[in-house]
Amino acid sequence: MARVLHCAPRRRSRAGAVIGAGLAWAFGSCVAGATSPVPPPPSPIPQASTAQLKAVVDAARADAARRSGREESAIKVLTAEPVTWGDGSLGCPEEGVNYTQALVPGFRVRIGTGEKAWLEYHAGADGKPFYCPPGRVLEPVPDNGI
Repeated sequence: MARVLHCAPRRRSRAGAVIGAGLAWAFGSCVAGATSPVPPPPSPIPQASTAQLKAVVDAARADAARRSGREESAIKVLTAEPVTWGDGSLGCPEEGVNYTQALVPGFRVRIGTGEKAWLEYHAGADGKPFYCPPGRVLEPVPDNGI
């Protein structure tokens, strides 16, 4: 755990309070050697388990087969990944709807249904995927090592 210099405000008498009171108060008792622990960084967003991701893929694949009229065995998973969505819309906002403004862990699955077509499914941490139409798809936030 990192340590930092601990500086606590110090009270001064009224006689010396006029000139430099602000500086004396702000830096009055920086004591060399006095340290306090730095709080740990916030916990990263939990990583999805393999079983969670597989369940999301299976549900998305079944829905894609139903939507496309193809056999489930003919449906190709192009990508399946845990992601962090930028807000409560899970990367698929509907016009006129307000969403929670917070990072949301979840999943994105892209499924091939033809030569150049794919269906995109998004899910939150609950692992329940839903189809996101092409005109509403937003990218997840970049992975910056949080």
